[in-house]
Amino acid sequence: MDNSILKIGVNIEMAISPEGWLDGLTSAGIVLSATLFGLYTLYKALRLKATLLGVAALTMFFVGLLWFGPFVDLIFLIVKEENIEPYRAYALLSYMWVAPTLVFAIYLGGELIWPKGKWILVVIYVLLGVIFEMFLWFNTYSSFEELAPTDPGETIIAASFDRTHPTFILVAIFLVSALTFLGIGFIIKAKQATGELRRKFLFLAIGFIIFVFTGASDSLIEPGPLLGIIRGAQMTFAIWLYLGLKT
Repeated sequence: MDNSILKIGVNIEMAISPEGWLDGLTSAGIVLSATLFGLYTLYKALRLKATLLGVAALTMFFVGLLWFGPFVDLIFLIVKEENIEPYRAYALLSYMWVAPTLVFAIYLGGELIWPKGKWILVVIYVLLGVIFEMFLWFNTYSSFEELAPTDPGETIIAASFDRTHPTFILVAIFLVSALTFLGIGFIIKAKQATGELRRKFLFLAIGFIIFVFTGASDSLIEPGPLLGIIRGAQMTFAIWLYLGLKT
């Protein structure tokens, strides 16, 4: 039995490339850190009856799930020694969370920055999110220039958007919106505030700026040390969000 376990370990080590391990494990780190911190934040929100903290917890969950595709693909490589089939499933597991992430984040930002207009923003981004999901689900392969592993069975599936397709255009709109409204918006609110409130707005701004830049960079950088640094930064998103909203 010990020999069988040893053989399995050797097979896994030989099958998955170093780039595959880096890609998969950093994705797992983001998913697990967002889930654990989200659960803790949700517990605090329920105990304190703090609605915004609860919305922040849901935002943390969905942000973490944006890396669910490579996380699941790593599990497939370890257990089955092959990538997810069909490759379309990888794209759906990774990007079906874009719309709910944005809607909860916009609600959070609207409540803090523009309370009277928050529902206008939410409705607009719900509609954009529905359009994005329709393109993603019903036009998956056309949405990507590349949707396959470089070395099947050894590396995580690579997904590169077709930059002329509506799915990419909508993702770009979402990222610019998050940077402008949530990143820069919270910085402006911080400048208008003083003391502890200023500090909290700065924490929120840092969190969303990290989210936007790491999310945008993630799809542009090949697996390697730089990708590990970027994803390490992304793992701190939930902490900044919690620090900005904790009672």
